[in-house]
Amino acid sequence: MTKEQVEQVKNNPKYQELVSKRSAFAWMLSIVMLVIYYAFIMLIAFKPELLGMKTGEGVMTIGIPIGIGIIVISFVLTGIYVRRANGEFDALSQQIKDELR
Repeated sequence: MTKEQVEQVKNNPKYQELVSKRSAFAWMLSIVMLVIYYAFIMLIAFKPELLGMKTGEGVMTIGIPIGIGIIVISFVLTGIYVRRANGEFDALSQQIKDELR
C-alpha cells in the first residue's frame, strides 16, 4: 500500500467505526473474562473451604466444575468474538476494501 492509500483508509469513517467497535467489543469480553477469573482467584484466597466441599460421596469437589466452567466460558467468549468478527467486522473490512479500489 502506498502512503496515500494508508491515509485514505485511516480517514475513512467506516474504518474508524470498525476500529472503535472492534476495540470496544474486545475490551468488553476481556473485562468479563478478567472479572470471572479474578473472582475465582479471590474465592481460592478467601474461601478455599467452599471450593473444597465435596459434591457427593466421591472425590469431586465444587472447585472442579467451577474451574472447568471457567475454561468453557473462555471458549464461549472466544466463539462469540469469532462469530462477530466473521460477520460484522469482516463486512466492514470488505466495504473499506471496496471503497479503496
